[in-house]
Amino acid sequence: MSAIDAENLGRRYGSHWALRGCSLQIPTGRVVGLVGPNGAGKTTLLHLAVGLLDPSEGRIATLGSDPRRHREVLERVGFVAQDTPLYPTFTVADTLTLGRRLNRNWDDVAARERLGALDIPLGRRVANLSGGQRAQVSLALALAKRPQLLLLDEPVASLDPLARREFLQSLMDAVAESGITVVLSSHLIADLERTCDFLVLLRQAEVRLADDIETILARHRLLIGPRRHGTGSGIARIVRESHTDKQSTLVVEVDGPIADPAWSVNEIDLEELVLAYLGETVRGSAPAVVPLQRVEAGV
Repeated sequence: MSAIDAENLGRRYGSHWALRGCSLQIPTGRVVGLVGPNGAGKTTLLHLAVGLLDPSEGRIATLGSDPRRHREVLERVGFVAQDTPLYPTFTVADTLTLGRRLNRNWDDVAARERLGALDIPLGRRVANLSGGQRAQVSLALALAKRPQLLLLDEPVASLDPLARREFLQSLMDAVAESGITVVLSSHLIADLERTCDFLVLLRQAEVRLADDIETILARHRLLIGPRRHGTGSGIARIVRESHTDKQSTLVVEVDGPIADPAWSVNEIDLEELVLAYLGETVRGSAPAVVPLQRVEAGV
């Protein structure tokens, strides 16, 4: 059984497709990076996976069930939205009490221990917490459900480097303890490199990549050589290319050894690959301006 299984999945708002033709299988037991520019369909995919939206076409199954028709599957799914919505007038203890009353499999001891280890006072009102503390409370709530699948929609985008590092460390500790499947949507490539082993890349409402990160990197190369028209054998397709008067630089998907000795063949890292795919020319369009960041400090 896949954690998420989508076939020809689409969601339309009027004439605009937020997601279209999405077919993918996300395996269980993995930490999945979900990446793409704003408007690519990341949040829409996650909202479809937890039944907050109905598909306009196609189907989606979460842990083997349709999340709209079989709401009981959501007892096994944790979800942290981008704005970490919490009741601002509640104390942290009140928030845990609400979580316990709404979730049959609630682990109150684990939630309190997790927040205690982070020195988050249970008597403090949510409105008086820092952004990093609110994110940690949201994560503690999601994990206290003891989910099999945890979906995170850009949970650290607005956090400072220290708060982001602490959040990701808490997340990876939870993965190590329970082996849950995680889908982490993020603009921060450094976070993906540090935490994820599977990548789903969306661009223009479509899936461009969905596979094990090591497998993806192994089948791509960065080529540098004299400017020329031909590319030779071993190149399945060109993802992105740039040229000067004398030199060409290509990001390519390979299907064998690069036979032409004029090319300098280099391995490619995740940042280069993601930016190449998000900037590739699709259906004759101009290369996109990609609002992604690589943030190193504190990570």
